[in-house]
Amino acid sequence: MNDGKATNGAAGAKKRFMYVNRKAPYGTIYALESLEVVLISAAFEQDVSLAFLDDGVYQLTKGQNTTAIGMKNFSPTFKALGDYEIKKLYVEKESLDERGLAPEDLMQITYEDEDEDYAEKPLIHIVSRSELTEILARQDVLFNF
Repeated sequence: MNDGKATNGAAGAKKRFMYVNRKAPYGTIYALESLEVVLISAAFEQDVSLAFLDDGVYQLTKGQNTTAIGMKNFSPTFKALGDYEIKKLYVEKESLDERGLAPEDLMQITYEDEDEDYAEKPLIHIVSRSELTEILARQDVLFNF
């Protein structure tokens, strides 16, 4: 009998979805489309994480101002990810270095950890290229944007 609840394979196990962001935030639709798909996936209670490498690291930089290009600045939406139980944003250190960026150049994005008296914890994790390769290998589904 179907009770209307979706399941994911054996015993309803969650799938690990990784969204790989390689493009700059503006000039194409990739970054915004990725963010929209991430939010939809999270609504279906999947294990969702994001990786930012190459020019994708610019999506998380502080102080984005899109007035001159006439596009909506969607970067504040990243701050809502914790509300959707998305707690893993991986930023490749080498991509930051290659673009002259440091972790301090990225937005402060946190979530409240219910298990630790709602302590604020960072969503962004800076990882090396080799660490990111290992993280990617553990995913069930990869989406490249």
